[in-house]
Amino acid sequence: MRAVITVVGKDTVGILAKVSAICAEHQVNIVEVTQSMIMMADLTRCNTSLSALSGELEDFGKASNLSIHVMHEDIFNSMHKI
Repeated sequence: MRAVITVVGKDTVGILAKVSAICAEHQVNIVEVTQSMIMMADLTRCNTSLSALSGELEDFGKASNLSIHVMHEDIFNSMHKI
């Protein structure tokens, strides 16, 4: 399964490293990252549920004054299809 992680907020040093570290803790592989902080993540080996990962990243985002959302790739693609 793949998911899309979006990070919105003021750019500061270390955001990518901190989000990636949380993903790495859960065996989530970041497959692709855009400069606007949209990440494609492979959750095949993830050791937690999608909702738990999403909650942890959202909590980190709130503490860092960022908005972080995680959604299944299919939902993301459906929302952004014209």
